[in-house]
Amino acid sequence: MLRTLFWVMAGIGLGVIVHLVVILTLPTLAQTNIWTRISQYDNVEKVVVLEEISGQSENDLHLDPELVYGVCRLDLSKGVGVVNARLPDGFWSVSVFDALGRAVYGTTNRSGVAQILQLGIFNPEQTKLLASQQLDIAEGLLIVEAEIDDVFVVIRLAPPHSAMRARYERALEQVMCTHS
Repeated sequence: MLRTLFWVMAGIGLGVIVHLVVILTLPTLAQTNIWTRISQYDNVEKVVVLEEISGQSENDLHLDPELVYGVCRLDLSKGVGVVNARLPDGFWSVSVFDALGRAVYGTTNRSGVAQILQLGIFNPEQTKLLASQQLDIAEGLLIVEAEIDDVFVVIRLAPPHSAMRARYERALEQVMCTHS
């Protein structure tokens, strides 16, 4: 009886471990991940405004159709990534992701930066230079450190009415996304 209970518990424990390993490793084995989908756009050092999502179009990135999205990619090995923008009134958010799809940083207009976004994205070596005051940065710059050099920035704007969507898209086209 005790021996049977031991083997049942060992089998359940082994099954849980196998399932956890499979669930945690499958995303890294995927051929098509968020980085490959974002890389399809010509968005290196410039913001690309994503097309409006309608009920008939595919939504591969699982985006909210009410929001306007802008995406740009940066290679931090070329220098510090800089994102500067004057965004419209209303809700907006910005997120930085690395090539593995991990969220590095995120903020919204409600964090106290109002409509002016000034974001500096640094790799670990650049952060060390910054800490030793060997890099000059603009006052008010939000400092973000990414562990790897390949990152992408996603800016989301929430137009209060669909008639304002075109104006919000034009605002995204004006966002500067480059290296310093």
